[in-house]
Amino acid sequence: MNVPDQLRYSEEHEWAKTDGNQVTIGITDFAQGELGDIVFVELPEVGDVIQFGDPFGSVESVKTVSELYAPVSGKVVEVNSALVDAPEKVNESPYGDGWMIVVELSEPSELEELWSAEKYIATYGGE
Repeated sequence: MNVPDQLRYSEEHEWAKTDGNQVTIGITDFAQGELGDIVFVELPEVGDVIQFGDPFGSVESVKTVSELYAPVSGKVVEVNSALVDAPEKVNESPYGDGWMIVVELSEPSELEELWSAEKYIATYGGE
């Protein structure tokens, strides 16, 4: 299981990468592995506001449909539209080309609620 140290993680298996006031969000390597082959990704629109802990989209795999939960609150400023035609990018590169949205952070203190890579690995196992 790949869990990059520089990212923060939610209990619901989303990752967050902070760059100033913007946060890039995707799902973890563990999550995509559990889901299996992803065939569809539903994401919010640019301009939508997401709230910490609330669903902001979903991923559909050959096994199931799983909701995506916001690891932070803020306004969506970018959406990875490439996932519409190539949802498999989430399986192939969950921390790279498989990123999902970029949010302009509205509550920086929420980042403190997210887990370190060490805690994520300790909770869900891994290398």
